[in-house]
Amino acid sequence: MAEITDIDKDSKDLKQTTIDVGDGAAIPTKKDVGLFTAWRIAFFGAIAIIVYLTLTKPDPYREIIAFVPDGILVTFQVTIEAILLALVIGLFTGLGRVSSNRIINGIASLYVEVIRGIPLLVQLFYIYYALGRLVHIPDITSAVIAMSICYGAYMGEIFRAGIQAISKGQMEAARSLGMTGSQTMYHVILPQAVKTILPPIGNEFIALLKDSSLVSILAVSDLLRRGREYAAWTFSYFETYTIIALIYLIITLFFSKLVSIMEEKISVNK
Repeated sequence: MAEITDIDKDSKDLKQTTIDVGDGAAIPTKKDVGLFTAWRIAFFGAIAIIVYLTLTKPDPYREIIAFVPDGILVTFQVTIEAILLALVIGLFTGLGRVSSNRIINGIASLYVEVIRGIPLLVQLFYIYYALGRLVHIPDITSAVIAMSICYGAYMGEIFRAGIQAISKGQMEAARSLGMTGSQTMYHVILPQAVKTILPPIGNEFIALLKDSSLVSILAVSDLLRRGREYAAWTFSYFETYTIIALIYLIITLFFSKLVSIMEEKISVNK
């Protein structure tokens, strides 16, 4: 997320605009006609290309399609398990970041800064190879742990922003009714913050889905790994990676549309 400060020269007023730039997919909305049209062209175009290739050139395209479905399932398994664990880590990190306790706040802030400063690929190698010298960690488990730790730091910042977006008057009103700080957070603040943080969490899910391709370096048989195996076996590198890229594109665009629908429903219900 980047912040841009805009100064009105006539009134000398200082205006601050926050521009949210994520590393997930662009979310298509009907208000953005260009992006919405591009989404439809890319999504249905990718499907049409795959259908065309499998019908006109079944060898090797149809064989590739038949070879990679189990890799797609592994990709979803790693992504879903990692995002669920990252949500738990992110929740506690976000609560730690808004805590008035300096020790808890410091630990949570240190975790965020350190993890966000180390590339995900390095974290994958570290969990699998470095810690593997001390204790054996299965391939998929290593991938899930590394990705959840990495994305947990980003989720923590999302939770922090969502909690701080709730008016302080909500906390004061709840405390005046005799609720404790933890009760107020659980019953008042978090339920309201969820509506705010759901869209960015959906965007992080898409980003994590794309980054799951990195787990192929740990011998996890995900979509990319299965594609590499087929390409190494048949030497059809161009054909294989064309199909793999199109499948990733379709999956990513599909979930980006779901996030867009979710954002629209949340906006209506607010």
